[in-house]
Amino acid sequence: MASRRPDSFDGLGYRGRDDPLYGASYPVRSAGAPAELQHHHWVTTPPDIPGSRNLHHGERTPQYDEPLGEPGAPGAAAGWDAPQPGIPPAEQLNRFAGFGIGLVSLFTENVLAHPCIVFRRQCQVNYHARCYHLTPFSAVAVMYTITKAQGVKALWKGMGSTFIVHGITLGAEGIISEFTPLPRLTAVVALPFYCASLIETVQSEIVRDDASSGLLDCVREGLTRLLGVGAPHSRRLLPLSSMLLPAALHAVLRYAIAASVQRAALWLHQRGRKQRVDPSNPLDAYFPELAAAWAGSLVADIVLFPLETVLHRLGLQGTRTIIDATDGVVAVGNGGSPLVLPVNTQYDGFSDCLHAIRRKEGVGGFYRGFGALAMQYALHGALLAAARTVLRLLLLDGKTS
Repeated sequence: MASRRPDSFDGLGYRGRDDPLYGASYPVRSAGAPAELQHHHWVTTPPDIPGSRNLHHGERTPQYDEPLGEPGAPGAAAGWDAPQPGIPPAEQLNRFAGFGIGLVSLFTENVLAHPCIVFRRQCQVNYHARCYHLTPFSAVAVMYTITKAQGVKALWKGMGSTFIVHGITLGAEGIISEFTPLPRLTAVVALPFYCASLIETVQSEIVRDDASSGLLDCVREGLTRLLGVGAPHSRRLLPLSSMLLPAALHAVLRYAIAASVQRAALWLHQRGRKQRVDPSNPLDAYFPELAAAWAGSLVADIVLFPLETVLHRLGLQGTRTIIDATDGVVAVGNGGSPLVLPVNTQYDGFSDCLHAIRRKEGVGGFYRGFGALAMQYALHGALLAAARTVLRLLLLDGKTS
């Protein structure tokens, strides 16, 4: 059995970071054997474990009933004025705050805002609708009517497929960034799966077959469209090659606009501050970046909203999709059945769709469903502000206690 080092902590061979032999390996001999027969066993000291304290020569483990900060106590002699076990309370609060704030932002952006995304896409592809829903007020009224008629699932459909598309995009971005300096072109790789997810988010619940639908339908439909096999679509289905350039243009422009606005917002925030930024304060460490990212995404989505409308119409054309009527619910027969509409566009390509919308629907046609976008970012901003208020109150309570 290998002999223990006398300065190890808890007999595990851990050394302090200020020890010159920290992280080094040293030979020990087997006890009870002649010197000529002893073998060298190389033992490598592992790094410190967070929350543990490695003792040096002359130190001993303090007992639970010994005060750590009193003068003359072993803890005070060793320089243990701060709480040693675990992470300091301030750092614990910062980690908890960062995790909580990021979780709130992620949950709001991908879960709570999903009904707004569903309704916005339905408005963008519904060229029959008389109401464009340019403000959140009309959008909220129709969203409530659809939910009341079809249930809560009517505005939460397709959320699983959106997570799948995010996963495919992140995976493709990681692979492409290793070989090329163009990671934003992952939008081209994820295009067929994005089109499949688009169908799931706008398809009406009335015509949806729950028995045949599954979580991986987005992957199956994306591969079907990419390879040109499977169930036949309409002849009006546009090839993916006609949408590659607009999709790449949208992804690159969105990244450029969002990044530029985010950097400008952070620069203005730092310039306008009268005090120096405290990195240990979670309010200074996390919220400026989150607010800048929120502003960058908002500006990018507003500027590129017309381009997104065109892409959604091109991606849905020829897929035989039936959507909810975004003008509201009408009574059909004896029951209050919501009105549904088929998507029967006949665009020849990107430029033809652009000119057709401007000629038949006007400039407002490019901004159908803009009220849902405004409601989405208003909800996101309100929750970020609420989280900031709660964190400020927690910090004040921590300082006063």
